Parts: sequence; C-alpha cells; structure tokens
Amino acid sequence: MKKNLALYIVAAVGLFAVSCNKLVDIPDHPIDQISEGTVFSDSADIMSAVTGVYSNFKANTSGGSIGATLVTVNMGQAADELTYAYSTTYINNAYTADDGAVSSLWSTAYSNLYQMNACIAGISTTSAISEARKKALVAEMKFDRAFYYFQLVNLFGGVPLVTVTDYNVTATQPRASVDEVYQLIQADLAEARSVLTATYPSSSGSKIRPNLYTAMALSAKVFLYRQQWDSAAMMVNQILASGLYTMASTPSTVFLQTSNEVIWNLPGSVVSTSNWQTGEGYALLPSSIYTAPAYQINALLLNSFEANDLRKTAWILQSTLYGSTYYYPAKYKNRTFSASPTEYYVMFRLADMYLVLAEAEAHLGQTGNAITHLNIVRSRAGLAGYAGSDQDLLTAIYHERRIEMAFEWGNRWYDLKRTGTIDAVLSAGKTTWQPRAALLPIPTSQLTANVYLTQNEGY
Repeated sequence: MKKNLALYIVAAVGLFAVSCNKLVDIPDHPIDQISEGTVFSDSADIMSAVTGVYSNFKANTSGGSIGATLVTVNMGQAADELTYAYSTTYINNAYTADDGAVSSLWSTAYSNLYQMNACIAGISTTSAISEARKKALVAEMKFDRAFYYFQLVNLFGGVPLVTVTDYNVTATQPRASVDEVYQLIQADLAEARSVLTATYPSSSGSKIRPNLYTAMALSAKVFLYRQQWDSAAMMVNQILASGLYTMASTPSTVFLQTSNEVIWNLPGSVVSTSNWQTGEGYALLPSSIYTAPAYQINALLLNSFEANDLRKTAWILQSTLYGSTYYYPAKYKNRTFSASPTEYYVMFRLADMYLVLAEAEAHLGQTGNAITHLNIVRSRAGLAGYAGSDQDLLTAIYHERRIEMAFEWGNRWYDLKRTGTIDAVLSAGKTTWQPRAALLPIPTSQLTANVYLTQNEGY
C-alpha cells in the first residue's frame, strides 16, 4: 500500500478543489492545489475542504465510490438482488484481487479518509474559527470517518486503520482486526453524538450534512451489527422521540427531496455538466424506452414481494422490448440532471430505523413492540399486520428488510453476513457460491505495495 497511499495523498491535495457550494455556505472559489499546512488558516477554505469530503462521496456519479452507487450495484449482484447485462463477475461471486471495482472501493475509501483525517487534524489546531465550531466540524468529520470504516469492515473485514496523514505511518499500516475497526467506529460515533446537535449544519434547513440523529442512525446500525440490542434500540428510540421525522405517506414519495422520512441525504448533482442527478438513477434506469436496462431485478427477489405490496409498483418498473420483459429498480426516478431536482441521494431513513428497532426488540423478547414497529413499515406498503408466531418474528423482520431496503447501500449483502445466513441463502440460489466470497479480496496492488497487508482467506 506504500505506493498507492502516496498516490492517494497526492490526489487528496486536488480533492479539496472538488466541492459543491450548495452543501455549505462558502465562497464561490473552491480551493485548488493548496497544501494541508495552509488550507486551514482561513474559514472559507476550511469550509471548502469540508465540502470536498461530501463531494467525494460521489452521490451523483454512476460508477460511484465506497460512499455511493458502487456499493449498491456491486453488492446487489453479489447478494441476490440484481443481475447485470454486461458481466457475471459479481453475480457469480467470481471477483478476484485484480478486480477493478474491488480496487475502486478500496481506493475511493482511503483517498477520502485522507481528506477527513486532514480536516480533523487541521481544524483541531486552527485559530481561524471559534472553538465551538471547531468541535462541531471535527465531530462531523469523525462521523464521516466512521461511516467509511463501517463500509470497509463489512466489505473487506479487518482493514488498516488510517487516522493520520503522515505517509511514514500510513504507508506500512497492517490490517486491524474487525473488533479494532469497530472500536474506532464506535469511538468516533460517541464523539459525534456528544457534540452534534439536532440542528443540521447545512444551509437552508437541508439535511445534506449530518446532525445528531444522523450519528444516532449509524450508531443504531453498528450496535445492531455488534448484537448490542439494548443500545441499538436506545438509539432508534431517541431518534423517534425527537419528533423530527415521519414515515413518507407512500413508497413513491420516500426519495423526494422534501421527504420527512429522510434522516440524511446528499444532493447529487447540482451542475448540468455532470449529466446525471444521482448515481443510482443514472446506473439503474434504462437510457431510453428503446434500451433494455443494464441492471435487472433478480427473479428470487421479484418473487419475494407479497401480493398487493405497494413497493413493487412504486420501486420496480418494467419494460417490454422485442417480446422480452425486463424488471428494473426505480427507487430514484430521475436519470439525468435537473436544475430543480425533486430527488436527493438518501443515506439514512426512518423505515430502516423502525426495522432496526423491531429486530433489536425481537432479540430482547419485546415481541409486542417488535411487531408494532414492523407493522409501521408494512402498513405504509399497503400490507396487513404481522400475524405469525413469536418464533417466526425474526424471519419476518429479515424478510421485510429484504424488501424495504432493496437496492440501498448493500443492506441485503450486509444483512446476510451479519445474521450468519449468507452461505445457506446464496448457495441455494447460486451454484457458484463459495463461503470465501463473503469478503472481498484485498486488491493486489495494495498487497504488492505494502508487505504488511495480508490477503483474505481463499484468494
């Protein structure tokens, strides 16, 4: 990784220039080619650097990054959500250490982590802004760092914990254990929760930078993944108690810019030169009525929807070309850029939290509460309340997560792994499945550059 981390550091200097002024109130002169030592000496430059972090999530890029579309489309294939017309690599879980998407997931993560770490270090020591604002921005960057490491640990397992910008330290960093990665995630989130407030720091009341409840939403998922049921439930209950969020009235309005279900979103494209509005919209929707969609719904998922489920008609569209019918994801309806966008790129939303809460309560033996919260999600989908046994409740919650969270942030892939069901489920639907594929390989380029890195088993 020595050579590659050096490239990320060089690239990160330029990353400060890639900013979207609508994210925060900053001047119209994004920083370009400015050294880490001077970028934090001016308040406008500080905010431009912070803006660059969110720009590098690539919410408006069809290829995406670990911060956006790439996780959805690739891990959707690796699980049982999507097929892809142009490659079966991820559908057959045949990815290798030389795979370009694997390398992109890794490199985009560490390039943006560099910028987050530079912001944390630079903002912590600057005198250009008040102490209160410094604390808030550092907490915000630590939330973002936790979000990235959450993706990395669930994709690759233990990964190097890079928390500084010193090349001499980062170039030979070994892999930390999964537990160590989660320790950093939880420490960063604890600080974020202690500092961030209910008020979003974004301008115009938008939700495009995280607030306290965004940190609680990620914390709830982390606690769930770590089987800390009490803490997961506590986080969600605090979000609900805030009264700031309500379920969208119908599935078709969930992803609108005005949706009150959204806890955190990113604006996607705000410039016409990007051509697309959100990465998911551009990647998953067909380019015209005469073109077959590149990504189609896996038949196993399509057949898992219950009769009369409103989500099937709202979130899955079909087209018929030359006698063949294609079903494709359509949670986002805008494929190309709009000067007045109706959709933003959703990172966290309330339905996910209700299902996290229901699952935690089921594990805690609070079956009545679990059913109540499960049914909130089912009711919005036009379905009857859960009427099964207590013994089948967890299975019903997992099913609901499969439907509700399909084509979002690799949720299905992560859920199969954390519940220990991935081998049984995917081996039943794929003759090519091998247990080693539950973790992506460490890219060959990283192993070559850093002798302290080790490969995941089986690659």
